[in-house]
Amino acid sequence: MSASPSSAPRQPLTFATLYAATADWARTDGLTWIYVFKALTAAFLALGIAMKLDLPQPRTAMTTVFILMTQQSGRVLAKSFYRICGTLVGLVVMLVFISLFSQQPELFIGATAIWVGICTAGSARNRNFRSYGFVLAGYTAALIGIPASQNPDGAYMSALTRVAEITLGIVCSGAVSALIFPQHVGEQMRTTVRARFSAFVEYVSASLSGRFDRAQIEATNARFVADIVGFETTRSVAVFESPDSRMRSGRLSRLNSEFMTASTRFHALHQLMNRLHDAQATTVIDAFEPYFREIAPLLDKSGEPVLTAADAVHAAAQLEAYKAELPQRVRATRAALETRADADVPMLDFDTAAELLYRFVDDLHAYAATYASLAVDTHERERWVERYTPKTNALAAGIGGLRAAFVVALLGAVWIATAWPSGVSLVLTGAATCALASSSPYPARMAFQMAMGTTLAALVGLVLTFGVYPHIDGFPLLCVVLTPCLGLGVFMTTRPKLLGYGFGYCVFFCTLAGPDNLFHYDPTAFMNDAMAIVLSMLVTSVVCATVLPPTTPWMRNRLLIDLRRAVVATCHARLTRLRSRFESGARDLVFQINGLAEGEPEFRHDTFRWLFAVLEVGNAMLDLRREIATLPANPRYAAKTAWREAERKTRDAVAALFDRPSAQRMDAALAATAAATAAVQDLLTTFAPPREERHQLQRILSHLHFIRTALLDPQSPLEALVGERSEGQEGVRHAT
Repeated sequence: MSASPSSAPRQPLTFATLYAATADWARTDGLTWIYVFKALTAAFLALGIAMKLDLPQPRTAMTTVFILMTQQSGRVLAKSFYRICGTLVGLVVMLVFISLFSQQPELFIGATAIWVGICTAGSARNRNFRSYGFVLAGYTAALIGIPASQNPDGAYMSALTRVAEITLGIVCSGAVSALIFPQHVGEQMRTTVRARFSAFVEYVSASLSGRFDRAQIEATNARFVADIVGFETTRSVAVFESPDSRMRSGRLSRLNSEFMTASTRFHALHQLMNRLHDAQATTVIDAFEPYFREIAPLLDKSGEPVLTAADAVHAAAQLEAYKAELPQRVRATRAALETRADADVPMLDFDTAAELLYRFVDDLHAYAATYASLAVDTHERERWVERYTPKTNALAAGIGGLRAAFVVALLGAVWIATAWPSGVSLVLTGAATCALASSSPYPARMAFQMAMGTTLAALVGLVLTFGVYPHIDGFPLLCVVLTPCLGLGVFMTTRPKLLGYGFGYCVFFCTLAGPDNLFHYDPTAFMNDAMAIVLSMLVTSVVCATVLPPTTPWMRNRLLIDLRRAVVATCHARLTRLRSRFESGARDLVFQINGLAEGEPEFRHDTFRWLFAVLEVGNAMLDLRREIATLPANPRYAAKTAWREAERKTRDAVAALFDRPSAQRMDAALAATAAATAAVQDLLTTFAPPREERHQLQRILSHLHFIRTALLDPQSPLEALVGERSEGQEGVRHAT
């Protein structure tokens, strides 16, 4: 009879097990409590200094701390920098408004609404830490200007003291975050670089061996998209932390760009081989199988996967040697296929696959070389001018700005019409809520959660202000009383599902119940302000949910149109830095769409189908244009020649297809690519160019052929536009 679990002997508690449990707690919950401690320390430090300096509203300094504080020191420093910039801009603008419109409240509210709308639109358009500068420019203008407008004679001094309080909160939060148990994003970034390199190597190996199906490829690329966007945000934060991060910032940005290029190139190669498999072009597939098997071992060191930057030096050297001998080997393989009498080898498919293979190896070598360069402090690969620049749809950003302006104007009209004593809080909170919620993909939800958090803060603050404050004396006892009240809100901000509630609680608890040097025990004013703040947030939430909300299908479809039109830019825009803008822009749009399509797997699936089509065709178009741009000055390559006219018509037809897909435009694009392919083939038969020029023309032919096969890919969203074809026409999908 077996012993019951309760009677089983317990493992003795040893120092090792206790140490392991403590270390595990420190890595998880311990970090949360350290952050709570740091946030409260910064808040009390700002409050104490503001009281010591006899500033009029020390609670503003404490409020600033909770707006800024995050768990990573670099993020706090970045937000602090942009908050100072936004604060100064908001100060100047609001002083101008007060000087112009202090005697006309309607004009003053209208100007403030327009300014808040412009800043909110700028924040929504720039989805990085620059957006925080826009947020604070609008929020600070309202914070300084609306109260100061009630006393224009003292507006200048009021504005300066408010800026001093905000600056004090910025300095305290930055100092505490950087000096007390700092948590640097640089470590997180290094971990991300190692994990992404290993994940990409595994993805390449698994895909080439056929172990990944379409669903797994989409899931992997979804992770890559989120990782690319998050990595750039982390990189932009890390430069504020240490000189080491600043010395490697260019290489890290380059690493992100080269990762996008390598992953796009590999996907194009993988999709081409899938299409050849569907077309039963086994001769070409068999010819490239040995090359595919050789790639994965190049990314190992002594049989082990590459993890660190130092290990990547060996991988980069292997890839460089492999890349150097690849063209000669491929030419030998091609010559062997041409001499075979037992098979009808589609040589255009072979040339296209060979070109994609070489470009992938070249891009992979560049990615590995940049990763290896991180092992040293300085390196020539640091010189990198191209940057990942996330942008939101201009129409959506403009609508967000109009929505914010409408909220401020509406609440201002209510204030003027009712002469509510707490109208200042009503309008000010509306401006602040619009600004703070603009960075969220769900602003209505964020505003509502802030309202609920503020309601709880009002109840706690009511008890604290009128039941506890009269019975305490001295700053230390004040901190003891505030610790559990504020600690609750800070803890909620560490939980993603409670972030909005916690943020509203912390910020507006300080607004309602934050202590000043001179206490005012006025229950009526307290209740009026609490109702005004909550009502303002609820109105903002309703407006964001009803006035063209960003979560509606029209917004997702608008972003999907922008994704398609990225191909239009590759067809006609200037080539300077175009590839990095195209790569980062396409992935950034997919990241935004995925954020707005939670719980809609079908829509996300269609989004990735479009992403793959856009990346394949767009990159092939860029390669085509670059090859043509580097052709030597020769009358046969002039812009007015027949083959150049056919190539230009191809670009126009492909751009028109992705701009507004239709069956007619699909037929026009297919006809144009077929005509351009035939024109280049005719050119190659009319004269014998030098070896390098002939290879260049063959690469142009390969790019045209790949564009055609990508348009006809049965997994592409453009497949539905091909229409019904006869059995004899079906072979056009893979015709050479």
